[in-house]
Amino acid sequence: MSAYDYEDLGLVAGLEIHQQLDTATKLFCGCPTAIRDPDDAERTFTRFLHPTKSELGELDEAALEESRVEREFEYLAYDTTCLVEEDDEPPHRLDREAREVVMQIASLLDMEAVDQAHVMRKLVIDGSNTSGFQRSSLVAQDGEIATSDGPVGVEDLMLEEESAQRVEETDDGVTFSLDRLGIPLVEIGTRPDISSPEQAREAAETIGMLLRSTGKVKRGLGTIRQDVNVSIADGARVEIKGVQALDTIDDIVRQEVGRQVELLDIREELRDRDASVGETTDVTEVFEDSAERSSADHASGQSPRSDTDSGVIGGALSSGGAVRAVPLFGFDGLVGREIQPDRRLGTEFSDHAKRHGAGGIFHTDELPAYGVTEAEVAALREAVGAGEEDAVAIVATDPETAALAIDAVQARAEAALSGVPEETRGANEDGTTRYLRPLPGAARMYPETDVPPVELDPSEVETPELLTEKVERYQSEFGLGSGLAEQVAYGRKMPLFERATDEGVDATFAAGLLESTLTELRRDDVAVGNVSDDHLLDLMHLVEDGELAKEGVNDVLTALAEDPSLTAEAAVEEAGLSGVDEAEVRDAVSEVVERNRAQVEEQGMGAFSALMGEAMGALRGKADGEVVSSVLREEIQKRA
Repeated sequence: MSAYDYEDLGLVAGLEIHQQLDTATKLFCGCPTAIRDPDDAERTFTRFLHPTKSELGELDEAALEESRVEREFEYLAYDTTCLVEEDDEPPHRLDREAREVVMQIASLLDMEAVDQAHVMRKLVIDGSNTSGFQRSSLVAQDGEIATSDGPVGVEDLMLEEESAQRVEETDDGVTFSLDRLGIPLVEIGTRPDISSPEQAREAAETIGMLLRSTGKVKRGLGTIRQDVNVSIADGARVEIKGVQALDTIDDIVRQEVGRQVELLDIREELRDRDASVGETTDVTEVFEDSAERSSADHASGQSPRSDTDSGVIGGALSSGGAVRAVPLFGFDGLVGREIQPDRRLGTEFSDHAKRHGAGGIFHTDELPAYGVTEAEVAALREAVGAGEEDAVAIVATDPETAALAIDAVQARAEAALSGVPEETRGANEDGTTRYLRPLPGAARMYPETDVPPVELDPSEVETPELLTEKVERYQSEFGLGSGLAEQVAYGRKMPLFERATDEGVDATFAAGLLESTLTELRRDDVAVGNVSDDHLLDLMHLVEDGELAKEGVNDVLTALAEDPSLTAEAAVEEAGLSGVDEAEVRDAVSEVVERNRAQVEEQGMGAFSALMGEAMGALRGKADGEVVSSVLREEIQKRA
């Protein structure tokens, strides 16, 4: 991609960070916040959702477009699913723990809390909420974070409920899991102060660090999502949803800038050509066998037949479908122009057609191809009055979907005459984006009457220690190296490390267990995810109290991973690692030394390393290495 002068282009960007909170219960009910396996669902129910008007009688454009695709939504319910989650009971009051965590976040972002938190309903009819809306509450405003390219303002901090998790999507509908619905979620919106891709990434990383500093946010794929708003001076504001990884934000901003630059270049070319978009029309006859057979089929009530070599078009017509077309006057060569890697203007048209149920489009910049012949292309151009300098886009599917889809292509082509349309787009893994829906408007928000407002008092919570400060403290207080200190501070087990050290566990041992031992076992396919924090803490205390040698930790963790119902003490027994006293250690070591008497007499202490390994193997991790080492040195000295 070309290197751009972002200042010259007038790049303006902002972020919306969505982070799940790690609270005990959900935001509006007492259900747990754990994610379940969809196979554990005990029952299902279905809903159809439709848009409603705001208090001013307005319909949100994004919701209206979503409603044009009639879909059934299926929900997976579990043994913990309650009536609030099913939208069969009013929501309860805002969860207290979530309010406390969000007040800590507000403090870290240097934000001013509102006096009262009022819950609003945000219209969402994509099925991700059983109620057809998401509940959201403004809790703080006017903050700021620092970046190397200057401060970035934080406009608002929202506390809201997470949406249901999408499990499966078909042509007829979508299946959602209700375990995620209602998990407390914070949304942090920055001001449009970001002026480069690098600053966007740095701002996101800084906010992520501040959030993790609370020790009360969920970790892992899908628990944090970034939306990026991007525009350039002559372009338009585009909201890019669902950026999963922080390290892709800068690339996504670059790609979006490039897309808008290309669309503006296309606009200028279209204006130079005096381009326009024609009316949509039915061109099914172009791809039918013949006029006579088509007439006979229609007269007999049969579906039209086709001998076209195009599998897509032939399949649609044999099922009673239609082919709809729109002429794009002056568009020749531009529909196939690349605007992002492997994405063209025609791909944008196709995205809009897909939103209305079509599988995609064909256009003359890529034809003849896909079984469409040169003769059919010529007949198609003639049917819509298109010349060699023009392009034609077609959709082949059932008649109703074809009509909706080609109208959407027509509207998107008309938008190309103006340049860059304002819209919401989805992030792809390669840094490109795809069309999702129009930008939502104010008509999607209205007050929630079932949840009373709550008073917010920032003085009730303490500002957490920053992760950057924790790294420095772990080095100075515990003597950890800089690398290990950073691993622990930024790791998922940081709260457990703090708890363990507060309870007297050696910091170096705790850090090594949580950041090295667990990682090594995970790489060896040990299911360490089954081992709870309480298991780990009990295990650390067993080592600290001398009831388990450090050398036996891996075996005990493996036993716990295989059977999480065990206690740490029972896992020690299961692994055959019950502690031995010093007399037993001396007997075992003495036997090893006696067995290797000749080597000891010849090498003296030079035999220590080899015999140490043999002695530890004989004791099978039942004794601490330092004790074994001390006894072994004594026994060698006796015989040397």
